[in-house]
Amino acid sequence: MAGSDFHHGIRVDEINEGTIPIRTVSTAVIGMLATADDADPDVFPENTPVLITNVNGVLGNAGDKGTLARSLEAISQQTKPYTIVVRVPEGETEEETTSNVIGTSVSGKYTGSKALLASQARFGMKPRILGAPGLDNQAVTNALVSIGQQVRGFVYASCWNCESKEDAVAYRDEFGQRELMLIWPDFQNWDLVANKTADMFATAYALGLRAKIDEQTGWQKTLSNIVVNGPTGISKDVFWDLQDPATDAGYLNQNEVTTLINNGGYRFWGNRTAEKGGYFYFENYTRTAQILADTIAEAHFYFNDKDLHPSLVKDIIESVQSKFDTFKTEKRLLGGSVWFDEKYNSKENLKNGKLVVDYDYTPVPPLENLLFQQRITDRYLLDFSQQVNS
Repeated sequence: MAGSDFHHGIRVDEINEGTIPIRTVSTAVIGMLATADDADPDVFPENTPVLITNVNGVLGNAGDKGTLARSLEAISQQTKPYTIVVRVPEGETEEETTSNVIGTSVSGKYTGSKALLASQARFGMKPRILGAPGLDNQAVTNALVSIGQQVRGFVYASCWNCESKEDAVAYRDEFGQRELMLIWPDFQNWDLVANKTADMFATAYALGLRAKIDEQTGWQKTLSNIVVNGPTGISKDVFWDLQDPATDAGYLNQNEVTTLINNGGYRFWGNRTAEKGGYFYFENYTRTAQILADTIAEAHFYFNDKDLHPSLVKDIIESVQSKFDTFKTEKRLLGGSVWFDEKYNSKENLKNGKLVVDYDYTPVPPLENLLFQQRITDRYLLDFSQQVNS
């Protein structure tokens, strides 16, 4: 009790303890790199992250050159998400443009893809859905994956300059990160500048659709088998059959490349990341891990530096378990548990202010491979005469 122990009257000590409500981090936030030398520099300054809250509202400022306008148009056809755009200057060569997109640090300011790292400080949010439509060659994709690992975001990239499904599979073998989904081929749509049908970055549609799914269904649902708004065709012939695995689409999916199909609308077809041999081979497994980590960690910011009493540990455990229970009810997880393990919390660690809380969870797997077992039988003939005479 603060102050003197003697008091003639009434006092109230306010004690703020107990569990806290845990808010899920925002997931439908796009981080995109683009070029547009004729864009409005006041709306899209170069090498500066810009938060767009109404994609349609800035299309008139995006110019006609480069990748910016068409990418924003593809996103806007899916939904109206928060979109953090970094416009980079177009180089005189493809190599120079690649360097501009990858970016660096100049006089304490990040450029290119690294400028996305400033989003948290500037806007209070992290880009979770990352891409550089039309610019995502191997070097750029690797740079974006590095950014994704730092901000716990997921990258959608093309199989750059691949002319065939075999090229796409060979290209996929250049990567092994769980934070990446590779897509082949591209979509086609109507180009308003060229006034004709043209190839259009499938990755731009992927960014918008991913945000739409997060908003309407949840981050536990993969990108696959959802109708995409906008495309009018596919840039390469992809043979697909729902019941036959020996197809172009089956070959690509078997080798962890997401492809495109047209079946009651144009759709992405594939659930796999670029990881091999790990636990995060499904897109939603990676995103579930990312979202849980940030949701739980950021919710407990205010617990740091509080007095380490057993009651505080109980509050942390109860808060996390409550969130797991909510996620299970919402069908975002199959389940999750949290506990205090004495093995990791020795008296020496506790004395030094170190606390370890364990939790586990089970993500929701996508139904990727459904088998119906069909049998012919004569057992429904056994009561034939009874059915006739009834």
